[in-house]
Amino acid sequence: MAETIISADYLVVGAGAMGMAFADTLISDTKSTVVMVDRYARPGGHWTIAYPYVRLHQPSAFYGVNSRHLGENKVDQVGLNKGMAELATVDEVCAYYSIVMHQTLLPSGRVAYYPKHKYLGEGRFRSIVTNKIFQVAENTRIVDATYMNVKVPAMGPPSYDVAGDVSLVTPNDLTKTIRPYGGYTVVGAGKTGIDACLWLLAHDVDPQLITWIMPRDSWFLERSAIQPGPIFAESTAASVASINESIMAASSPDDLFLRMEAAVQLTRMSDTVWPTMFRCATISLPELEQVKKVGTIIRQGRVVRISAGEVTMEQGSYKPLNDTLYVNCTADALAKLEPVPVFRGRQITLQSVRYCQQVFSAAFIAHVEATYGSDDRSKNELAHVIPHPDEAIDWFIVTLQAHRNGLQWATHPKTTAWLSQARLDWFKTFLPPPPEDPAQLAPFRAAVAAKVEAICAKLEQLISQLPEQDAARTKAQLARL
Repeated sequence: MAETIISADYLVVGAGAMGMAFADTLISDTKSTVVMVDRYARPGGHWTIAYPYVRLHQPSAFYGVNSRHLGENKVDQVGLNKGMAELATVDEVCAYYSIVMHQTLLPSGRVAYYPKHKYLGEGRFRSIVTNKIFQVAENTRIVDATYMNVKVPAMGPPSYDVAGDVSLVTPNDLTKTIRPYGGYTVVGAGKTGIDACLWLLAHDVDPQLITWIMPRDSWFLERSAIQPGPIFAESTAASVASINESIMAASSPDDLFLRMEAAVQLTRMSDTVWPTMFRCATISLPELEQVKKVGTIIRQGRVVRISAGEVTMEQGSYKPLNDTLYVNCTADALAKLEPVPVFRGRQITLQSVRYCQQVFSAAFIAHVEATYGSDDRSKNELAHVIPHPDEAIDWFIVTLQAHRNGLQWATHPKTTAWLSQARLDWFKTFLPPPPEDPAQLAPFRAAVAAKVEAICAKLEQLISQLPEQDAARTKAQLARL
């Protein structure tokens, strides 16, 4: 079959959250033309196959694309997020991305969208429906919006063995249950596992019938601590101050985590179990109190095999209740990958440049691409990658590098101007407002930079106090960023 040649400035592979954020900023800030290719039938990436009760676990105001607000700027009045900024449901997120595509990107006349197409590499992609093959020109920049490899349980089978007579469902299919079970076992300790437990509890399942297999305990971000908008300005400023005070006062890495916990910036499931995981998951205190009701939590490592009468894990086994329904919540929502340079010749690889803020990062990378010409080295200096955290000590890596990136950005007037108007830049809500007197602006910025540099120095000192192997790994990771 002959290939159809397409002329465009950019080929964006993936119309998920990062691809949409990149394309939106590029279209807003330049006159470029863009081709978007995606394997799904509609924009939104993994959101299009997410479980029906999932919601954003950060305020809607911090998510989406720069040019269009997500949500209604409301504060939830009921439920476990009561008193905090709204969290979009999966239906709202999918509808939002459809609106962005069909009311912003396509009407620009500079975006062509190819859903249900598989990217083949080297600028070629094929229709899943017709097998027709397309090829972009050699001078087209290729933007990989799939590198972070987001996975959800519905995308494939579990990584452990499951006997044929075991009832196991994904979180998506949990809502389709048509009868009560003798017990319920949730497998996986991440945000999806929390959501599954909350769904069961919300549907009046006896907590004593719920077992939660938790391979690792996690530090969670407490959601009320960081909220958007003027009505939360005072409490958010207090939260930021308490984080900085905790860092500067900490005598050791463990002491810092305890101080952050005492300040209700980080929280955990149990006071008696020290978390070894940090993956940016947020939780409200009411949600935490709910999941603490779960009758049995098993901490014996990852599941190896599930049979009708026994669950085998890395460090032990247990016998489940008769007629147990298992809920597999183990897919890695954000795979842990080695960072690569964002800008490499023809290739742009979207990754986080601010920790736990993937959509902002994609929009920021588009800003750098639109603003700073063709020098990859200079652009990569502004786009130092921050890998998604996994272990608890990764908190130090991502926090330090985020501060380092911020210091670098502050030296570029075009970038500071872009950040000042970027809807997705939630960090600007943490900073004191700049003075109106232009003569006071330079001293103000110098004072802010001095505080950030002091925090960076203290974080480096705390990293040096980690156990030798952890400190070496952390320093090596930071050196690669």
